[in-house]
Amino acid sequence: MAELLILVPWLFGGWAFAISSNKWRPWVLPLGGLAHSVLTVMALQEPGLTGLNGWLSLDPLGKLVLGLISVMFLLCACYAPGYLAQRPERNNRVMCSCLMLSLGMMTLIILSHHLGLMWVAMEATTLVSVPGLYFNHNSRSLEATWKYLLICSVGIALALLGSLFFAYSAVHAGLESTLMFDDLLKEAPQLSVPWLHTAFVLLLVGYGTKMGLAPMHTWKPDAYGEAPGMIGALLAGCMTNCAFLSILRFVLIARAAGQREFADRILIFVGLFSMAVGTVFMVRQRDFKRMLGYSSVEHMGILVLGIGIGGGACWAALLHMINNGLTKGVLFLSAGNIHRAYATKQTADVRGVIRRLPVSGVMFLLGFLAITGSPPFAPFISEFGLLSSAFRQGHYWAGGLFASMLLIVFFGYGATVTTMVFGAPSPAAKSTTFQDSFATCWPIVGFGLLVLMLGLYLPPFMAELLRDAVSYVEMKSPG
Repeated sequence: MAELLILVPWLFGGWAFAISSNKWRPWVLPLGGLAHSVLTVMALQEPGLTGLNGWLSLDPLGKLVLGLISVMFLLCACYAPGYLAQRPERNNRVMCSCLMLSLGMMTLIILSHHLGLMWVAMEATTLVSVPGLYFNHNSRSLEATWKYLLICSVGIALALLGSLFFAYSAVHAGLESTLMFDDLLKEAPQLSVPWLHTAFVLLLVGYGTKMGLAPMHTWKPDAYGEAPGMIGALLAGCMTNCAFLSILRFVLIARAAGQREFADRILIFVGLFSMAVGTVFMVRQRDFKRMLGYSSVEHMGILVLGIGIGGGACWAALLHMINNGLTKGVLFLSAGNIHRAYATKQTADVRGVIRRLPVSGVMFLLGFLAITGSPPFAPFISEFGLLSSAFRQGHYWAGGLFASMLLIVFFGYGATVTTMVFGAPSPAAKSTTFQDSFATCWPIVGFGLLVLMLGLYLPPFMAELLRDAVSYVEMKSPG
């Protein structure tokens, strides 16, 4: 089963490459996404799923992330045929194939319990994401693609060095060298502390680059700004969460080694710094797709901040990982429709979206309300949970800064969104014939309904997944 979760998307990727019709090829994506979702449901019900002699294992954290990326990919894949039908001038063979390959690689990251295998899969996701980033074939998308490749490659090189340092911390302590995550957890109290500290910092910087934490985030606004909306949604809701999962594995090793205070202080600082950078650059941003990129930087900061605070904030952070991913699906897909209708990403040229694109405009507005923590949407629950946990556990400065930045984002982000959504349509609205359609809108509504549902009701199976994941983190993280 573990191997099938990885191989099936790759087989669908090969099928997509073999199809000659530009019209029918995109339909492989929802079929592949559906197959992966069925396998995911089966895997989530199977306890102790392993493969490749222990190199693959689905632990409680992996189950949570696997469920999220499977849902995210399926809805984005259902959006793809309608979107690509509007782009007949572009050959989609390579992009469709690489999207299925990326699903397999992200699944491999989640299942990997060998640091070397996880590193290979993470690097592979960088490479297979390139055709999607460069799909528009213009100078700006080329610049964004090269920036993404160069910055993420530097980050992944540092992550490789950090992984080797983790292995050497065992050798330096007189233990047998290993890159198996479970073995490192068991041996953690005996690892060499200086080498462990060095490895942790390098890995946080390396995988934090892929996650988009500041100051390693500089690829993200360009990549999100130039990629098609569904690619942005997959990057923000899937790939970054795979990087977050990788960081969590190293956090667990550091805590098991008795270095919880060291790791948590770094996470709290990086989390607040990422939030600050995202907040500053999001306010009065003139490119609405880049604005979503900085929003992602802010919310990646929220995730690591919650893990650094721990306790109830850990539960809130893991819930926010889901809530943020689904809300980004609403925002990126609706932003992609707005971009197609107005032929511009400049906020000054986009007015009256609700009148020009009734469904996309409403969903973009609701997505803004959700992502800024407005009730009754799901991010309100996770952000309020993190804030209350911060104050309850004595992190008053962190909680105060967190609340202040959320308030700034709400008003700064809101000023941009409301001017775009309301009013009379600007002249740019007449520059294209693009209209909302069922094919390009129902996946956005699907994401929106999930975000609303999770704000009102947490299904028992999701509550159990969250509870198991939090228990896994806490049990593996002694004082």
